Amino acid sequence: MGSLCRLYWISLVLAAAVCMAACDARESQYTDDGRLVVSYWEHWSGFEKEAMQAVVDDFNASQDRLFVKMLSVSQLEQKIILATAGGRPPDVVGLWTRNIASYAEKGALTPLGPYLRRHGIEAQDYIPGLWKQVNYRGFTWGLPSTPASVGLHWNKRLFREAGLDPDRPPATLQELDAMNERLTVVRVQRGGQAQEVRYADLTEAEKNARDFTIIRMGFSPHEPGWWKSTHGFWFGAELWDGERAITCDTPENVAAFAWYAGFPKKFGVDNLKKFGANFGASFASPQNPFLDERVAMVLQGVWMHNFIDQFAPQMQWGAAPFPSSDPDTRSYVTHLDCDVLCVPKGALNADAGFEFIAFVQQQENIEKLAMGHRKFSPRATCSQAFIDNHPHPYIQVFIDLAQSPHARSQPQMPVWVEYNEELMAAADRVFGQVAEPREALQYVQHRMQWKFDRSNKRWELTGDARLEAWAQADQAAAAKEGSP
Repeated sequence: MGSLCRLYWISLVLAAAVCMAACDARESQYTDDGRLVVSYWEHWSGFEKEAMQAVVDDFNASQDRLFVKMLSVSQLEQKIILATAGGRPPDVVGLWTRNIASYAEKGALTPLGPYLRRHGIEAQDYIPGLWKQVNYRGFTWGLPSTPASVGLHWNKRLFREAGLDPDRPPATLQELDAMNERLTVVRVQRGGQAQEVRYADLTEAEKNARDFTIIRMGFSPHEPGWWKSTHGFWFGAELWDGERAITCDTPENVAAFAWYAGFPKKFGVDNLKKFGANFGASFASPQNPFLDERVAMVLQGVWMHNFIDQFAPQMQWGAAPFPSSDPDTRSYVTHLDCDVLCVPKGALNADAGFEFIAFVQQQENIEKLAMGHRKFSPRATCSQAFIDNHPHPYIQVFIDLAQSPHARSQPQMPVWVEYNEELMAAADRVFGQVAEPREALQYVQHRMQWKFDRSNKRWELTGDARLEAWAQADQAAAAKEGSP
């Protein structure tokens, strides 16, 4: 079977799966007691789904007109586009902020302006960085559900064993580097005998030879490596100018990639690859290298507490802001992201769907959801009871990071997914020492500026019509709101 034929059949199977999921979500428009069924697709599973189900149950119990039916959907990003194109989307969908720009331009989402006004929801209700992420080209396309910021997590026991203060994480990148050398343990041959020593205690000749095996790392930016594309945030970089220009090859981004490249130059590419190859198991497992204490420090999100509590409850750990290149002028830098609730374009019960979204946004309900996910609320303020009763011992750290003026998020541009992949690939080339930082970033700059220009050209041809359609949808919803 040829490749085109295979792709054709795969498309048919996927489309059929979407139709089946859509039909399942709408198998009955009303419950036995006459309540309108509101279909809701979500990407969460496990405890995260259970936490949202508890809020869904509260909504269903709060009134007798609507009944929200939540369905956990795999490959949601692809299926919601197909379902929308086919005219059978759910009434509510849980997405990621990375979807907002591209899905809005594809006509897959409903602008929420009239709904926000109807329910009295305003920008000032939310953490500024999160509100920015749900807006695109002057329209609001979703509302936050559970947000996340990232920070440094460190193992206090390993700090203590290395002669470091367990309650004092690195405040600068220079301190991070020095602590890394104390915390990293290697196996080296000395006098015909294999010895385990700290990297800081190696001779200069042994360091230069790199003829050792890494047993434990203090810190590696390659673990987990999820933010390789945005390390520039901690160096004061921006990835675009907010309008039409890609800016990935600026001095700040080059400095970030040079810092990243410093790790294989110091410890050896092959040594780091062999060390990383030993991790094997999935992130959410007892074999996670931070949880089984093969890595002493890691850049991770607020969710990390969940996995420490589940797989390494005995661990003595702490969380703090990850140090930036200039802590005096740029402190509490973080990568800020968020899950979002949206109304797909063409939703049969859009009004009812947003009524559920608005219910989730109420302080008591959003805090219940955040507590269930062991994250923080996206609202600008939260109750003292939420902080006092939160199981995460460092939740205030992540709230402060999210509210920091130096919190940064992925660019709200329709080509971000491709841009991110290009940056990740460039980071891998730099880490593997097959390209210098500036060279790797200039390559990304050239490729992505061309793609972004093409995207902007399409917008020039279709943008006015899109904006008019969005404005008309806004006006129609407002007129419907005012009608008797």
